[in-house]
Amino acid sequence: MSTITIDINRDFNRAVHYVNSYNKPIQPDILLRLYAYYRMAHEDTSHSTKSEEPIIKAFKLNALLQVLHMDSVEAKKNYVELVSEAFDFSIS
Repeated sequence: MSTITIDINRDFNRAVHYVNSYNKPIQPDILLRLYAYYRMAHEDTSHSTKSEEPIIKAFKLNALLQVLHMDSVEAKKNYVELVSEAFDFSIS
């Protein structure tokens, strides 16, 4: 495994931890992008059938469709970049 891959995995895991522990409201558009990047990072493109409102399912599916062209490394990079831009978060 290359150093770049190890670094992006480390950075991605830190960013995910940061978002999961964030206790303020997050803008819906940011949440949808994070959701889509996270799913692609884990190469999980299945669409949930949980009991959600149809409009929520539609928004999630749309967000996921917009990132289907990404591989998991690119999705992880985009996730980290979005967390860095949208929150007071920096990789150090």
